[in-house]
Parts: sequence; structure tokens; C-alpha cells
Amino acid sequence: MNTVLSLIFHDPEDRLHDQAVRALPVLAQAFSAIAVFAGPQTPESLLQLFAGAGALVRQVSLAESWSKIGQARRAVLELGLQTDCPFLLYCDGDRALHWAETYPQELASAGRQVQEHDFTVIGRNPRAYATHPRTQRDTEVMFNHLFQTASGLPWDVGAGARGLSRCAAEAILAGCPDEDLSVDVSWPMFLRQAGGFSLGYLETEGMEFETADRFGPEIQAAGGLARWIANLENDPRQWLFRLEVARKEIEAVLQYVEYNNFS
Repeated sequence: MNTVLSLIFHDPEDRLHDQAVRALPVLAQAFSAIAVFAGPQTPESLLQLFAGAGALVRQVSLAESWSKIGQARRAVLELGLQTDCPFLLYCDGDRALHWAETYPQELASAGRQVQEHDFTVIGRNPRAYATHPRTQRDTEVMFNHLFQTASGLPWDVGAGARGLSRCAAEAILAGCPDEDLSVDVSWPMFLRQAGGFSLGYLETEGMEFETADRFGPEIQAAGGLARWIANLENDPRQWLFRLEVARKEIEAVLQYVEYNNFS
């Protein structure tokens, strides 16, 4: 395989352990190595589970806890580079567990396909995209549109998964200082501007909405998944959060283009 699966986990309520038990054999078989970077409140039992399977695990302390998710994504690239694998597949941990449970063959194939480019954006096909609440769909379409306008690349950049060669990961760590969620946009824009790197896109089924996996009791209390999602869509706080994410992504686009490029 020659690809290390690089994951970040933040699971303070210990909701992911059982799913990790089920998914870990799939992950271990599909990748040459696994690197896990975890938040300070992630349960020790989850980290021991991965360590017991041979994963390279690092958990930050409360004193050094990240304040922005881009910091964690940079850190897990550094951790993945400690292996001897020439390629990395970065994925948010909860998405990786869902992908392994629902589309394991696609996940294994993705680990091979990311070796075709220095940088691969892993996105969602129309069906997978449509499984997300409107709070995500209606706000992500804004920065996906502006990313396409700026780059000419009609890609879904908000799914939280990327393939990288060692040289691309090293270039990002050395030259792209973004530490926020906006790395979704800034990493491909930085490599495109730097030149000398091949960029590709992989559309998947497995990047469907994963958040519901860990909210079984809440979904049952709401009267089912559809009603639980409707509650998210009717919550102004969810819209504010997603609008703030979109704002950061759009600001990242502007860092790599001139305003008059849009006129």
C-alpha cells in the first residue's frame, strides 16, 4: 500500500470507542501504517486500542491543546511523516471510522489512488453530499464555488480528507502557515501557486454524513434521524457556526488571488 492513514481524534465524551473497535481491523488491513493525533480529552482506552494495533499515537496535553483544527491537521501530517510511507491519507477520525464501516473497499482503493498525485482532494459524490444537513450543504456550496472560481477546479473541498505525497506534506508544513479550518482551501491553493505539484480529485460515497453515528440516544429521543437532522437545520447556532466556517474558507481563497481576478 505504501500509504499511512493519518487521523485526528477529539472524543471527550467517549462516543467513538465501539465504532473504532469495529472499524480498526479494516483500517489496519487497508493501510501500511496508522498515525493518530488526539486531543487532550480523548479517552485513554481509544488511544490504547490504536496503539495495540501498532498505530503511532500522540496525545497532546491540556497545556499544549490546539485552539484551531488546522493546528491538529498540521501535527498529524508531521506524525505521519515519521513513518517510512511515501504517501499519506489524512482524514478526520470520525469520518474514517464511518468510511471503514460503510464503504471499506472504497477506502482501501482511496489509499492506493492517492498515490497518483502529490495532493488529492477527497470529496463527496452528489448522493453523499446530499446526506448532510442544510447547515453544511448550503454554506459549503459558497466556498466550493469560490474555490472553483479562483482555481478553475470544480471540487468539493470541505469533506475533511486529503491524500499527500511526502514532498507535498513537507512543503505545506514549511511554507503554508495556516492553522485554521481554512486549510481545506489553503493547502491546495498553496501547492497550486507554488508549482511543481500534481493535484487530483477523488469523489467518494464514504464521505457521507458521519456525525449521526455517535448520537444514537439523541436521535432516538428526537424521534428518528430525519427529525434529529431537522432540529440541526432549525438551530440558529448551527447556522452561525457553519457560516463562520465558510467565512474562514473564503478568506483563505482571497489570500491566494487578486480581487480583480473575480471581476
